Amino acid sequence: MPTECSAERFDFGVVEGRALEAAFDGGLVTSDAGALLLGATDRAIDLVGRLADCFRDHRRQDLIEHAVGTLIGQRVFGIALGYEDLNDHDELRHDPLMAVLAGKLTTRRGDCAPVAGKSTLNRLELSRGEPSRYHRIAYDAAAIEALPVTLFLEAHERPPEQIILDLDATDDPLHGHQEGRFFHGYYDCYCYLPLYVFCGRHLLAAKLRPSDIDASAGSVEEVARIVRQIRTRWPFARILLRADSGFAREALMAWCEQNQVDYLFGLARNARLVAMIEEELAAAKAAAEQTGRPARRFKDFQWSTLDSWSQQRRVVAKAEWTQGEANPRFVVTSLKRSEAGARQLYEDIYCARGDMENRIKECQLDLYADRTSAQTMRANQLRLWFAAMAYVLICAMRRIALADTAFANATCGTIRLKFLKIGALVRISVRRIKIAMASACPAAEHWGHAARRLADAARARAAPV
Repeated sequence: MPTECSAERFDFGVVEGRALEAAFDGGLVTSDAGALLLGATDRAIDLVGRLADCFRDHRRQDLIEHAVGTLIGQRVFGIALGYEDLNDHDELRHDPLMAVLAGKLTTRRGDCAPVAGKSTLNRLELSRGEPSRYHRIAYDAAAIEALPVTLFLEAHERPPEQIILDLDATDDPLHGHQEGRFFHGYYDCYCYLPLYVFCGRHLLAAKLRPSDIDASAGSVEEVARIVRQIRTRWPFARILLRADSGFAREALMAWCEQNQVDYLFGLARNARLVAMIEEELAAAKAAAEQTGRPARRFKDFQWSTLDSWSQQRRVVAKAEWTQGEANPRFVVTSLKRSEAGARQLYEDIYCARGDMENRIKECQLDLYADRTSAQTMRANQLRLWFAAMAYVLICAMRRIALADTAFANATCGTIRLKFLKIGALVRISVRRIKIAMASACPAAEHWGHAARRLADAARARAAPV
């Protein structure tokens, strides 16, 4: 694998009588040696291979240099390593670790690198449901959407008694005059409004949507698809949907009631609701003024809107007095009083949904799920899926390799910094590829522990049943 080195040396003074110099003449060196763990994780769960199976390649196979699986792996691994833009791959295509992850050290044509550059990857992102004259790679959207749920199900040795699916919408600011461009008043910007579905740390859905819609738009279809797939594998698992007030809509609640799915949604306050808890607010105010600390009371009652709900439903109210003013909050649920009291329902079950926002931050801040800068919604949805798969890959690495360690709850950004960004000298001979990583790596012990666990998981997957 050729590399270009500069002979120029840079002078940085003297240290203890020795001249301090630097030059780009180290040979075949990578800063992403830890990515070997990503490859090991992929072998343990077969993410890239199954994602590639969702694509159909109509190119002439005798003329292509880079297979679809190589392109997809390169994109997912690149995002996981912190390379958000396609332009980064014009340099990454010469990185020895990217070639190792692709399992492809040589090329058929002398003017090609082992992995693809930005133009070839861009053609992948411009794929569509059906091939055309200029876009020969097509994909099956339904198969891509089903894959995260399949991986989630496989992550459990036995079906849990109950799972909680968290739904949320978030802003994805636009980068220009793109398809589906609308101004969102709440977020005060032009943006998309993607819908996310998580179960704990597991990402189950990432649906790109324009922002000129209700937050719950399309949620019934997404939930129905996910629940159907889960119940095919786990027919007796109890499912609870949890979301903020943007999802407390008749269509979604009625669907849940008709399909034996529980729900717990925030409920936007109004004058009628506040009037229902006047006594509780007065009691909380008196207690707060007496103790000098915030006070809260809870009330459990049956309630219905004037015309949008088809029936009365259980509502739990938190009557809180804090910082000299009332702070009432409401939730609506299908859970019975015998299953969860008012305080437990709000404080222990509903408030825990806030952790999902941290998962969305991981996707957007650590894995660039908001880098939807292509012109079309279709291409941006594919970008969002690639970022989602990078999250699923790192989540699997954390679950398999880092459980019972200090990094068991580390964010994707921390895992990248500690375990993936490791400098190494790459030596390629006829018999082996040696990745000589930095001896002073602070996470070397944990890295070795993770590598052994992933190797065991990969062997277990490959073993005959």
